[in-house]
Amino acid sequence: MSSNNGIDKRKQVLFSQAEINEMLDSIPSNVRRYIDSLQSQISNMSDIGLALSKERDMEKLLEMILLEAKRISNADGGTLYMMTDDQRLRFSIMITDSLDVHMGGTSGKDIPFYPVKLYDNGKPNENMIAANAAINGKTINIPDAYKAKGFDFSGTKAFDEKTGYRSKSFLTVPLKNHENEIIGVLQLLNAQDIKSNKVITFSERIQKNVEALSSQAAVAITNQNLIKDLEILFESFIKLIASAIDAKSPYTGGHCSRVPEITMMLAESVNGMDHGPFSNINFSDKEMYELKIAAWLHDCGKVATPEYVVDKSTKLETIYDRIHMVATRFEVLKRDEEIKFLKKQLSIHKKDTLSEIDKKEAVKKARIIYLKKIKQFDEDKTFIEESNFGGEFMSQDRKDRVKKISSYRYKNNGSIKSFLSDNEVYNLCISRGTLTPEERKVINDHIVVTIEMLEQLPYPKHLRNVPEFAGGHHEKLDGTGYPKGLNHGEMSVQAKIMAIADIFEALTARDRPYKKGKTLSQAMRILGFMKNDAHIDAELFDVFVKEKIYLKYAEGFLDPEQIDEVKD
Repeated sequence: MSSNNGIDKRKQVLFSQAEINEMLDSIPSNVRRYIDSLQSQISNMSDIGLALSKERDMEKLLEMILLEAKRISNADGGTLYMMTDDQRLRFSIMITDSLDVHMGGTSGKDIPFYPVKLYDNGKPNENMIAANAAINGKTINIPDAYKAKGFDFSGTKAFDEKTGYRSKSFLTVPLKNHENEIIGVLQLLNAQDIKSNKVITFSERIQKNVEALSSQAAVAITNQNLIKDLEILFESFIKLIASAIDAKSPYTGGHCSRVPEITMMLAESVNGMDHGPFSNINFSDKEMYELKIAAWLHDCGKVATPEYVVDKSTKLETIYDRIHMVATRFEVLKRDEEIKFLKKQLSIHKKDTLSEIDKKEAVKKARIIYLKKIKQFDEDKTFIEESNFGGEFMSQDRKDRVKKISSYRYKNNGSIKSFLSDNEVYNLCISRGTLTPEERKVINDHIVVTIEMLEQLPYPKHLRNVPEFAGGHHEKLDGTGYPKGLNHGEMSVQAKIMAIADIFEALTARDRPYKKGKTLSQAMRILGFMKNDAHIDAELFDVFVKEKIYLKYAEGFLDPEQIDEVKD
């Protein structure tokens, strides 16, 4: 019943268009103009509110606020101050039409004035009108600055004397956020009569309109600041993860922060192409930001990779380098040979059947055999130590020598043991680098963990491709990459960019324990081979070469001795 009554009441206030027109015609012209003015103001406030909510550029947003405040108040000038973290009002924009002054904002001109202090030696700076409005959170309407009491307008008067200007009426409005905190101050100068252009006082109606605008402006500024703060927090958290990964291993330190540098250099070059295969690509600011985030997160899965694998600088290294145990065994072999030789020598001297000459000859032969074995042990030790470092390639004959050395026997705690364990032989015979196939799989699996981690995050729309970009930097165009074995057509341009960046950084990195950072010419030659083998994108590599991105990166991140001539 009450619902029907509500419907009836709403019906009672509905009029036909003809009835509305008839009522409007009966309204006196001066009242009609007032209504039109109100409608226009409401429409303008609605439009500016919508515009403020859409603008993402802070400088443009602040300038829009000041210009609109000047428009609705018909003010000749205005200044917008923004609050700093140390409780000062920073000059953000200054505009005075009659003096053709436009500083700050989008003008590109710096404002040469120091920020206004809210407190001086702990005392409120209430003599300054802008500071007073910020401290007390109240609008200040001054009809004439030269007659105002309680405020210091000495700076204003000095400016007038220098320029011939006459500062008169001031309207100073504090900007408050949703927590009632002051985030800035809007100050308007010299309201003008619309008909005569004479300077007048800011009326109460104008003050309310400007205060309404200031409220909308504060909301828009606060929203922008919140978005910016969240982005800064998000980026800082991402960089924290990357820093933690880099800090986890002294040998890959810096990789997570250097790959984004190369990635963005290449992406910016691709974005600037007006001809060729990438002429139709135009990454937006959001897409560039998305790629940057992906580059920072491309190895986040390494947080789950064991340190003993990530940091494996030698073939025998686990928690510690077992080469020291092997070296001790060689000393045991040498000790045993020395004991054997000394016993042999003693045995020879005890034989009464031998002459002194024969004894000396027998000892000499025994020493030759002893010294030969000691020399062999020293050579084998040096060979094992060299093999432990893991060069570019270990030939089969070197592997056979490792296995031969493993057949030595030595006594440990009364028992005879093989000189090298099966695991030590297996590691020492690694063909390239320091990792076994099993350990390399653990390393490679970091990209699987990366994808799994990134796919769990609830991304906003403009970051939804981060897992794909970050997770594709080990894929190859011929489908032989990992973890998904994607081919050329299944990979995005962004993932292909990151693949080149990741490889180039790894080749030139100078902080790897198992190799020196390659020179530019060496790294570019290897990338050239990878291009020919369809492991990286040929067209992107051409951009990398022609735009000399490798050199731009090298000048900032490589040692001078790594920077040599690269032939196109």
